[in-house]
Amino acid sequence: MNTLVAVAIAPFGVGDELSKEVAEVVKVIRDSGLPNKTYSMFTEIEGEWDEVMKVVKNATFVLAEKGIRTEVIMKMDIRPGYNNMMTEKIDRMENQMQK
Repeated sequence: MNTLVAVAIAPFGVGDELSKEVAEVVKVIRDSGLPNKTYSMFTEIEGEWDEVMKVVKNATFVLAEKGIRTEVIMKMDIRPGYNNMMTEKIDRMENQMQK
């Protein structure tokens, strides 16, 4: 089932500047091959449920396996019969603004 997830995966308790660790997480997500977009606070990933959850796990464990306490915040949209939600949801909203 197609799943859109907004996820924030970050180290906890390792200092004020987290860009190095966050870059490691985002690299795992980008290397997955699933559609994704990174913003200042979340990364969106879209795909089948099991594929998306595997990417979230792998991205989380890239830090956790180094012994780093890792915080995961996740919001999911499971909408049967819909694909390309990452772009189409925005397109529908933009179309409404044109009316």
